[in-house]
Amino acid sequence: MRHPSTRFGASLVMAALLAAAAPAPGTPAPVTPAPIKLGQCVRAKIASLGQRLMDARTDKPLRGSGSVVRFSNLLEQVSYDEIPAIRRSRVGDPVEMCLIQLPSDCPPGDARGKVYRTTNLRTRSSWTLSDSEHSCGGA
Repeated sequence: MRHPSTRFGASLVMAALLAAAAPAPGTPAPVTPAPIKLGQCVRAKIASLGQRLMDARTDKPLRGSGSVVRFSNLLEQVSYDEIPAIRRSRVGDPVEMCLIQLPSDCPPGDARGKVYRTTNLRTRSSWTLSDSEHSCGGA
């Protein structure tokens, strides 16, 4: 049996290590990398929500032009359709993103067209979308 002060001392050491590893106040949290392997899932947060297109004259979102959602891991998903599950989402909502499809026969340097299944962990709604309006080699 260990002496109670030994357990207390270990707790202090652990607390000090955790505090040292924590980012300084005002420092942005580290970005969770995007999934790179088929079937891999990561957690992120919704950073912004909007319409796919903006009106060039007014610089306002064009309603009915589709959905776009951007995430804290710097990924985005785009659709020509309005996605109800995205419309119900809010900035800051936690999500789980799983890479479910990789593009093939892509020109060098063109990595567009990865497909992710995203689940909003607050609403429990899911959607499946690409990371781009067009797959690799497209427009």
